[in-house]
Amino acid sequence: MKNIITQFSRLFVGLLFIISGLIKLNDPVGFSYKLAEYFSEPVFNLPFLVPFSLALALFLVILEVVLGVMLLIGYKSKITIWSLLILIVLFTFLTFYSAYFDVVKDCGCFGDALKLTPWQSFTKDIILLFFIIILFLNQKLVKPLFQNKVQNLIAYITIILCMFMAVWVLNHLPLIDFRPYKVGSNIQKGMEIPEGAPKSVVEMLFIYNVNGVNKEFSEKDLMNIPEGATFVDRKDKVISEGYVPPIHDFTMVKDGSDYKDELLLEPKLLMVVAYDLTLSEKDGMSKMEKLNQEAKAKGYKVIGMTNSSEEEIEKTKKKYGLTFDFYSCDAITLKTIERSNPSIVLLEKGTIKQKVHYNDIKDLKL
Repeated sequence: MKNIITQFSRLFVGLLFIISGLIKLNDPVGFSYKLAEYFSEPVFNLPFLVPFSLALALFLVILEVVLGVMLLIGYKSKITIWSLLILIVLFTFLTFYSAYFDVVKDCGCFGDALKLTPWQSFTKDIILLFFIIILFLNQKLVKPLFQNKVQNLIAYITIILCMFMAVWVLNHLPLIDFRPYKVGSNIQKGMEIPEGAPKSVVEMLFIYNVNGVNKEFSEKDLMNIPEGATFVDRKDKVISEGYVPPIHDFTMVKDGSDYKDELLLEPKLLMVVAYDLTLSEKDGMSKMEKLNQEAKAKGYKVIGMTNSSEEEIEKTKKKYGLTFDFYSCDAITLKTIERSNPSIVLLEKGTIKQKVHYNDIKDLKL
């Protein structure tokens, strides 16, 4: 019975680590955004780690896949199980912190393929921790499946294939797109809220300074605010979250007006997506004006989408000789639409027909 439980744990943990790692390896840039969120001020306040988010993301996802494979074939079982234990303790701490303090809404454990709430993520890690402890206590039962030379070969091939996949998706796009803006999606439909969908329940809280201390008062308490208290701020506390459509922060703002209803009706629309023009790749931006002219010659309306300031937009247009207009949208939304900066998205009346990395402009079907 002990051996059966150990082998089941070995199979369960190994496969889950491989699946989780491959999903994130398919989109390491997306996982790096999640790590950057953990490093930000509201969470751990480690801003010096933000520039290393992508490198850390690549290391962690490749490590997940490799450890999963090593566990399944029984390669260096002691080192493998110790590494898995350390990783899962780290992940369990992160997911508990996210859930308890409600600072990160989605841990990114399975990328965009499967969204888990913070408490679901924590529960998943507790289950994994349970099975890894079983493996830790029964390390001698995790025996190699093949001879040493074959074991070594499988481990090295796994590392090489993971690195190849990482290089490929970073220089092109994710092999599988799990996001709400995948090819074939209609943006207008993605923003619709079904009739009868549950609505959010929100409580308004009013913050007053009472004798030098900020205190929160609900609407019911407003009549009992102490004399001399001064108003500081108001915030909304979500009691229960209602239905949130897959696409909910998409805008096309220019000069204070949102033109999305108009632009999403265009039969031929080409969007150059660059969430932050100060971070956009020079090689990619230098190709955009030539693409603009080619697209306009074929009847396309060409626009830029960014979260950068008007000053930065003008600076970028002058630097690269860009003659198309830029519209503003939330940075997180633009990062969700596509991973390269810049990237190109073709739409037909709001339906996404094609998305390409700036390295793959030649593949655009204009």
